[in-house]
Amino acid sequence: MVFSECAGRLGALAVMAVVAVLAVATRAHGQAREERVRIPGDPSSIELLLHHVPPADGAPAREGRVVLFVHGATFPSALAAAYRFDGHSWMDDLSLAGFDVWALDFPGYGGSDGYPAMAGPADAHPPLGRAPEASRHLARAVEYVVERAGVERVSIVAHSWGTIVAGLYAGAVPERLDRLVLFGPVAVRRGPARSREREPAYHYATIADQWEKFAASLPEGESPRISAAEFERWSRLYLESDPTSRTRTPPSVKVPYGPVADLLDAWSGRLAYDPAKIVAPTLIVRGEWDPVIPDAEARWLFDALRSAPVKRDVVISRGTHVMHLEESRYQLYREVQLFLEGRDTPASGHPARRAAAASTAPSGRRGATGGSR
Repeated sequence: MVFSECAGRLGALAVMAVVAVLAVATRAHGQAREERVRIPGDPSSIELLLHHVPPADGAPAREGRVVLFVHGATFPSALAAAYRFDGHSWMDDLSLAGFDVWALDFPGYGGSDGYPAMAGPADAHPPLGRAPEASRHLARAVEYVVERAGVERVSIVAHSWGTIVAGLYAGAVPERLDRLVLFGPVAVRRGPARSREREPAYHYATIADQWEKFAASLPEGESPRISAAEFERWSRLYLESDPTSRTRTPPSVKVPYGPVADLLDAWSGRLAYDPAKIVAPTLIVRGEWDPVIPDAEARWLFDALRSAPVKRDVVISRGTHVMHLEESRYQLYREVQLFLEGRDTPASGHPARRAAAASTAPSGRRGATGGSR
């Protein structure tokens, strides 16, 4: 069933769902509460975990201020947008700015159900968690959030492989999307086709694999932009996200292989979505040292987003593919918040806004300092 046919039905399912509140914790300094809720995925036999941080000022959610985070290929929301440095996460940061903030764990990650096939041999099934299926789970999450928040649309902030999932969803259900942020996105990389034999259902990610994300792309003489103590803490929590992690040597987290297959497809010239179908204002934001989205590929993606009425390509200095976990994270927070606030178009009903809706509005590519380039 295509998204446009099932979006309305998903809303009804979300309303009917029995939602289990797993944990509610009050943050320090009088800030808003955090909760974790479980909702039916697609199929409904799989339950998904949603993290939620409401507006810190206690105000109700309102249109244009509801955000849903989508994680990448190897670690869940608790180790990404919900991860707290000194008691403060990216989700918390947007909450303090008045946003109603959500984050989704896909099946096989964090607090969501794992695929039953992950209990068997990795070579017994094709790659699990491919982008089209993940987009259906995302659709369930969006329908729950809009019902819960009492709004018509959400903004999505997606990272890495999650940008493929979000791109598929954005093109299929444009009426549900306010704004789209593609953080460290995957784009087409046209090169020699890679030899790909039978691909597994899942694979294992070690702490060494994760360390490579911080260290592999650094220029000579540069040090990782996360402290050793913070990485040790993050690593411990990462291993704890999979109860079986310490049964293997070295310890590792079992994750679906579908995202890797999606990345390999994109890098062979077959991106799973068409950027031209995205009609929401879109931000590409990436680190200066991010090997996943070099300049040429960012240029391709920027140009391919030809239906977006507003689009930006922001490069943040000294950031890598995981800069939301690095010293430069506050630059990322501010750039994304500025874009989500949407103060770059005329007010609703203004003649200029109606004119912009009928044509493509001016777009900009800029660096972290805000200058055009």
